[in-house]
Amino acid sequence: MFPNGWLHYLQGGLLIGTGVGLLFVLTGMIGGMSSVYSSTWSFIVRRPYFRQPSLVGSRAWRLVYAAGLIAGAALWFALSGQPSRVVVTIPTWQLFVGGLLVGYGARLSQGCTSGHGICGLASLSLPSLMAVCTFMATAFLTANVMARFLPTAFGA
Repeated sequence: MFPNGWLHYLQGGLLIGTGVGLLFVLTGMIGGMSSVYSSTWSFIVRRPYFRQPSLVGSRAWRLVYAAGLIAGAALWFALSGQPSRVVVTIPTWQLFVGGLLVGYGARLSQGCTSGHGICGLASLSLPSLMAVCTFMATAFLTANVMARFLPTAFGA
């Protein structure tokens, strides 16, 4: 089931849980990534949505939060001995379309998978539970449809 072992999944989950827990305990703030995206756009976009005080007022710490995420990944690559280049065989256009769909879905559900799945569920939020159930059902359905109609994309 876990061809590369399970320990790194456990370690990653513990680190993520500890990070968002510390963020909340120390600052009272919730660390979802879609709000990082929106607050970053507030630097340059003047539309009312991006000018909300919650976005403008939190963009500095959210940028630091995102930088920590990137630095953490770089540190993991440096310490793990894994190759620093990740090879992706998915066409660029599919990555682009997937990113647009994920971004739209994150805005539509008022948060991303990390915000709802990690922070929202931890705070026993019913809307987050519904969002996570929707994310998972959509992912299962999409994976099964893709595997059925595009089997070569899944190595079958």
